[in-house]
Amino acid sequence: MNALFDVDDISVRYGDHTAVDGVSLQLRRDRITAIIGPNGCGKSTLLRTVARLQPLSVGRVTLDDQEVSSIPPRVYARRVAVLPQSPAAPESLTVADLVARGRDPHRRWWDGWSQADEDAVRESLAQTALVELADRPLESLSGGQRQRAWIALALAQRTDALLLDEPTTYLDIAHQLDVLDTVQRLHHERGLTVIMVLHDLSLAARYADEVVAMRDGRVVAAGTAHEVVTPDVLREVFDVDCRVLLDDGTGRPFVIPGVSLVGREMTRPDGSTPDATPVR
Repeated sequence: MNALFDVDDISVRYGDHTAVDGVSLQLRRDRITAIIGPNGCGKSTLLRTVARLQPLSVGRVTLDDQEVSSIPPRVYARRVAVLPQSPAAPESLTVADLVARGRDPHRRWWDGWSQADEDAVRESLAQTALVELADRPLESLSGGQRQRAWIALALAQRTDALLLDEPTTYLDIAHQLDVLDTVQRLHHERGLTVIMVLHDLSLAARYADEVVAMRDGRVVAAGTAHEVVTPDVLREVFDVDCRVLLDDGTGRPFVIPGVSLVGREMTRPDGSTPDATPVR
């Protein structure tokens, strides 16, 4: 397997709480990978650990066979761009100024602004359809536009990998699709490796080449959307009975939530188990 990141038996603890518990996983190069799971299952902690933002308690994470903890932050930022949840910027910062900060890993404080920096910012704005908004204050943009501005910042780093922690949070469906369409297009055009945490199961199945499902700090299933987004896996991960059908347009699974099984028995009164609609 052509793994970019190799996660080897890692655990992450906050005091007495184990957020990630013995996870081993290979995150492949040139793929879009979505990490799904219920709130508090450890998916954001896993992403933050890969991103070097969260120290490990046990195990190791490597990037191209080099342990990430041994990579200097500036060097890592030239290879991997990270967009955390709800990023914040100073008031009145323009879109262009925000995107220009993506060049920081490539510049020392004494370096002047180069033509390479200018080209990277201009191209990143164009790739995210923000050229006409470059001089607008960030707070004046819609939620979807702001999220595209943060993605443009990440693109300006000129990395081969992009880590996104819940990039569609607080966005309506139109802006969710706008952001994920942008990510998918950049993946196809630039060969960008994308690893992202998503809450919406159907969006994860629609956009991701590979899906990782987590519960209670552990990986329950990993594979293609067809292998992971199934009634059995979703029941095990979310305690919900779902129907999983195929989208006629994309050929990808989509999820119709059914009955929550939280606090319920997993069988009917007659002893039979709930029906599961298989992916066809």
